[in-house]
Amino acid sequence: MKAAIINQYGDSNELSVVDDYVNPTITNNQVLIKTYATSVNPIDYKARQGALKSMFNWQFPVVLGWDIAGIVVEIGDDVTDFTVGDRVFARPDMDDTGAFGSYATLMAVNADKVALMPETMSFAEAAALPLAGETALQMLNELHVTAGSKVLIQAGAGGVGIVAIQLAKVLGATVATTAGPENATFVRHLGADIVIDYHQKAITDVISQYDAVLDSVGDIDAGLAVLAHGGRIVTISAKPTPEQLAVATDNDQTLLAGWLQPNGQDLAKLAAYYQNDALKIVIDSKFPFTTAGVRAAHERIESHHARGKVVIEMVAE
Repeated sequence: MKAAIINQYGDSNELSVVDDYVNPTITNNQVLIKTYATSVNPIDYKARQGALKSMFNWQFPVVLGWDIAGIVVEIGDDVTDFTVGDRVFARPDMDDTGAFGSYATLMAVNADKVALMPETMSFAEAAALPLAGETALQMLNELHVTAGSKVLIQAGAGGVGIVAIQLAKVLGATVATTAGPENATFVRHLGADIVIDYHQKAITDVISQYDAVLDSVGDIDAGLAVLAHGGRIVTISAKPTPEQLAVATDNDQTLLAGWLQPNGQDLAKLAAYYQNDALKIVIDSKFPFTTAGVRAAHERIESHHARGKVVIEMVAE
């Protein structure tokens, strides 16, 4: 099969698409998916750079990627929820060896991580949703966001922020978000009630006494500062320090480091939101599954200027 591999950690030039990579084999509880599209997330380029090597004992060559959309071409003996020919998407489990990510034309995925795609959803849209969408859904649950909650969602034009704003509004929350001036109108259209231009104003100058904060930029101190007594903050991009945890404890606040727990049930919930027109999937750009295309996709996400998800298409629609 074709796969985009790295043979050592480094910049985007380490990525190369090869035609003769070994095919994955499935276990009894897995499905084999022919990949039509995958997407690039910040964790991808961080992994490529070597920033995650303390977490994973990978052996080169490594195939990155944690979003997949495609068609089931084989099912394991114990799989009952899917059949060959189903259009599906998933945020697969991380492969301990690093050998089988979603930057490949075939991928074996545990069936409990898979969901059926809505008929109206394109493969590019489906590939853009799993990691960012499940993260947003689960973090809002961790924050106990309900009708009437006031929630700050950092980086509203990012992959997680785009979904989190929309889901928070579905839940009935008041949403503040941070965005540059070029994205202010965009995040308002997503549902943001208050948009803070982080180039011009500090968050603490605009809002206070918020019930919940979703931190995706590592600014825990500002999140704590705008949080009400008894509020909750979850960070997906930093490790809370003992000092920050102490501040939270002193103010009866809950400070958590969030980590996605992928599952097909949450993905099915997101699919239902999409079907009911409560969730729009925003794609920044699409790239072909070539060496140049995969490298350009990484460079786009590393630029921090992407509005929405960066998608790699194995099969153009």
